[in-house]
Amino acid sequence: MPEPTQLLKTDSLKELSTLELAQALMERLTITPNDWHRLKSNRKARASEQAAGAIVFLLKDKPEEALLKLTQASGWLDRSISAPPCPTHGQKEIS
Repeated sequence: MPEPTQLLKTDSLKELSTLELAQALMERLTITPNDWHRLKSNRKARASEQAAGAIVFLLKDKPEEALLKLTQASGWLDRSISAPPCPTHGQKEIS
């Protein structure tokens, strides 16, 4: 028999719409600015982030945006794309 806390989590998830679940997943998988340097080249993390975004766009009936995200996710997995350089590196302040 499942634990009471596990039943509570399952019941809570049932109350959320599919879009809300997808948005929660996207939020969980989004690489934050604090983690960007650590995860910028992590192909699994980058592909997961893009794939979750694709699901959200698909559920919002925006197939073109979903396809762009899926293409990016695929690019991370097949190694056809790489992380861009950090936008703050190499910039000098003008005084």
